[in-house]
Amino acid sequence: MTDTVRLCAVQAAPALFDKQASLDIALNWIDQAAKEKLDVIAFGEAWLPGYPFFIDSPLSDVWWQAAGELLKNGVRLDGPEVTALCKAAKRAGADVVIGVNELDPQTEATLYCTMLTIGKDGTLLNRHRKIKPTHHERSVWGDGDAKGLVPVQRDWGRLSSLNCWEHNAVLPAYALMAQGVDVHVAAWPGREPEEAPSQPVWARQLLLSRAFASQAGAWVICSAGLRMKTHVPERFQSLYEFDHNGGSAIIDPRGEVVAGLLRDEEGLLVADADLALARACKVASDPAGHYSRPDLFRLEVDGREIYPGDRG
Repeated sequence: MTDTVRLCAVQAAPALFDKQASLDIALNWIDQAAKEKLDVIAFGEAWLPGYPFFIDSPLSDVWWQAAGELLKNGVRLDGPEVTALCKAAKRAGADVVIGVNELDPQTEATLYCTMLTIGKDGTLLNRHRKIKPTHHERSVWGDGDAKGLVPVQRDWGRLSSLNCWEHNAVLPAYALMAQGVDVHVAAWPGREPEEAPSQPVWARQLLLSRAFASQAGAWVICSAGLRMKTHVPERFQSLYEFDHNGGSAIIDPRGEVVAGLLRDEEGLLVADADLALARACKVASDPAGHYSRPDLFRLEVDGREIYPGDRG
């Protein structure tokens, strides 16, 4: 068991509304990142084929066209895109964690904001569907379940992931910490402004990623998406509200940023994670172990895959 794990955040723009072109971009970045001899490669939330930026725009005919295009480009777990990503992970010899707009295989009419964890041997290790989409996201994404709310065991430790404001919901993060986490991917659409906006709702991706690192005593890859107006197809530019300027970072178990922030550009962030530091931080604080009160507080998680109807 090694004490050093090499981590990477990929900050890149997908080809919006085009899952094949986005897949090609992802494969290229994975191949490029592989030159760094990495253990974990992470992409942002809903990266394939892109975060649904149009949800913040008022409803219109063009809005519905955009929503339909996103559904058309949904990713099935048994589809060729996931197969290609698995092959790329095996080729790179690294675990790949990537956000996708997952298409419900039964109805083909619902999308989920899903994190895929793919092993370095090319197998799909886990899929985690965002438990509760945030605000306007509920217009395009269905509620997930807790079946994928688990870390995956690797030869160096345990790897987990969450989407965006699942970190702000508190309990999903605690559920992972209670199972033990060494490296965590915090995936975001990518909005980290230089100054805090005045409105009550914005991502706070750096704050929440640092909080998870400190609370879990884990290394965190804050993997953010990137989207500027130039990335949006002309037919949907009227729906554009603001930039997603990235803000990827790698954070140590003390909650300190050791790589990044990467803003306004594509690139790779790489850092070597010392798992001995993670162990030391866990000795100081294990929120589900020695620094807990299970006689007073208990969390129950329903880990079943939940569907509206019987699919047996």
